[in-house]
Amino acid sequence: MTKTALITGITGQDGYYLSHLLLGKGYRVVGLVPPERQSSVAKLDDLAEQVEIYSVNLTSAEALTQAVEQLQPAEIYNLAAPSFVPASWDDPLGTLDLITGTATRLLSATRLLGLPTRFYQASSSEIFGEVRSAPQTAETPFRPKNPYGAAKLHAHWTMVHHRDRYGLFACSGILYNHESPRRPPQFVTRKIALAAAAIKLGLRDRLSIGNLEAKRDWGFAGDHVEAMWRMLQADTAEDYVIGTGVLHTVRNLVETAFSCVDLDWQKYVETDPTLVREDEHFQLVADPTKAKNNLHWEPQVSFEQLIETMVKTDIERLKAGAVAAMGAS
Repeated sequence: MTKTALITGITGQDGYYLSHLLLGKGYRVVGLVPPERQSSVAKLDDLAEQVEIYSVNLTSAEALTQAVEQLQPAEIYNLAAPSFVPASWDDPLGTLDLITGTATRLLSATRLLGLPTRFYQASSSEIFGEVRSAPQTAETPFRPKNPYGAAKLHAHWTMVHHRDRYGLFACSGILYNHESPRRPPQFVTRKIALAAAAIKLGLRDRLSIGNLEAKRDWGFAGDHVEAMWRMLQADTAEDYVIGTGVLHTVRNLVETAFSCVDLDWQKYVETDPTLVREDEHFQLVADPTKAKNNLHWEPQVSFEQLIETMVKTDIERLKAGAVAAMGAS
């Protein structure tokens, strides 16, 4: 019998790669998309015709319960969230409702309907925030430093409470930075990849960047969604930290991106203090040992392979006129 998987946030980067993975495994994939976001389905490109779209108001408990009852999903992947963390300061309450509210309403629907649905909650390394030890595991204390991280933590605990109190098969993936050519240009990885490609093609002459010494645990989105799926195939529902376990600086990222196109980055890159994030953290790095041992999961794409793919994809996009050299797509 064909399994049905529901995905919120299906039109984002992770939604695309997760849909691709699940379709390849024979799932029926249904995206829960708010009516006002219907036009964003086009971002799924080649997958838009392969997934089903169910129009629903994510802020309505009744509407979400009806959707779950009608679709009878074997698995729910709740990825709904603002994609850009700093923007959460502009709308803390909206961020809380989108992240925590959607999770709570979907978990409640599953419980009330008595379904054996398995539930994945997309957590984030942002819930660790101001860490005092590195690397981090699922046992590391949580100290979020922005509204996005706080909302993700609230949703995380809501999921844990439903698992512990009601016996739901629900788990959380605490994912570190994961990138791909599908990242919007405001993210530093895509910003740098696009700039390197544009400078190589003579469409730009410089790149302004913030803190070159900021460090991140960067992985490939396609690898990270594989971990999501594996969590829901396990015998028991547990929470996992998902990342590469390796820190790279923004300087490493710049060097790698520009070397992909045989350019000396120092000739084209300038630092701009106004671009430094106030809540910059330097030791957010995953300890994915539990995922490796229990889920037999390991990243398949290296940092260098990831950045090279992003740069080369942007070169092709720029040549085709599919993206602007300054990042306005």
